[in-house]
Amino acid sequence: MGNLARGYNFTMVKKIESITEKIQKLKKDRNAVILAHNYQIEEVQDIADFTGDSLELAKKAIDLKEDVIVFCGVHFMAETAKMLNPDKIVLLPDEYAGCPMADMASAADVINLRRKHPGAVVVCYVNSTAEVKAVSDVCCTSSNAVDIINRIPKDREIIFVPDQYLGGHVSRLAKRDIILFNGYCPTHARLTLRMVEKIREEYKDAPVIVHPESRKEVCLAADEALSTGQMCSYAKKSTAETIIVGTEIGILHRLRKENPEKTFIPLNPKAVCPNMKKIDIEKILWSLEDLSPRIEVDDNIAKKANRSVLAMLGDGPILPVNEYE
Repeated sequence: MGNLARGYNFTMVKKIESITEKIQKLKKDRNAVILAHNYQIEEVQDIADFTGDSLELAKKAIDLKEDVIVFCGVHFMAETAKMLNPDKIVLLPDEYAGCPMADMASAADVINLRRKHPGAVVVCYVNSTAEVKAVSDVCCTSSNAVDIINRIPKDREIIFVPDQYLGGHVSRLAKRDIILFNGYCPTHARLTLRMVEKIREEYKDAPVIVHPESRKEVCLAADEALSTGQMCSYAKKSTAETIIVGTEIGILHRLRKENPEKTFIPLNPKAVCPNMKKIDIEKILWSLEDLSPRIEVDDNIAKKANRSVLAMLGDGPILPVNEYE
């Protein structure tokens, strides 16, 4: 059985090497670049030209010179890359890689909230559809949400969509009242206070870091609530030998790769986003071969949605867009 297992592993390694070689050749032929989110599977992260969180990937997408962007993440991420690069081909290797949280809020939901709160600034988490971004004033990510809120005048109401937990976290840090939509991430909702308490009993000296999409009681019980990009920075700077990580377990690969001398323990080993695991290197290969599936965004929606993304990347005060007043 042991020999069979070793033979199987050898075969798999050779297969991955063959696919990787084909991808590297096609990348040159197509003048393509591969971007991957921190939650992607190991082989995808390893073949990517750049791996990061939503903000890092959005910023990276602006500076790209390649003609083709292969986006390894979920639909709203590839959509954002397309809006920032309307003249480039943007590929999502699995067109069914969606985001349940993004699907919880519609443009109609945002418009109804605007009617109830005229003059409010709508802050839209990047985990949202282009249609929702198009009727919002500014986007944010989990790493810059507090900075975005601080750019909104004190006399303005704030609406935050779609994540109630990130919105609540930001409200506490920025000390601003925020009108919250009731969306959430199903994967992060699986992290509980009891998990934090239990793992602290086993690893008494290990800091606990969680993603701010987690429930309020989980964020408050943790040592830090951080985006995945911030988690990577925290891990490099921390003197702790063991760190408890409360987010989608895909981040563990990057953390371990960048910090081989440290131990990273998942707060919940079952915190897996099925959509983030749909892309593999075979799908990347097929996507480059066929230049599909392509991400397209309606020009009118893209123009309005892009405005909210660019507002996020700016540095001035944020006010409602006049047509929504």
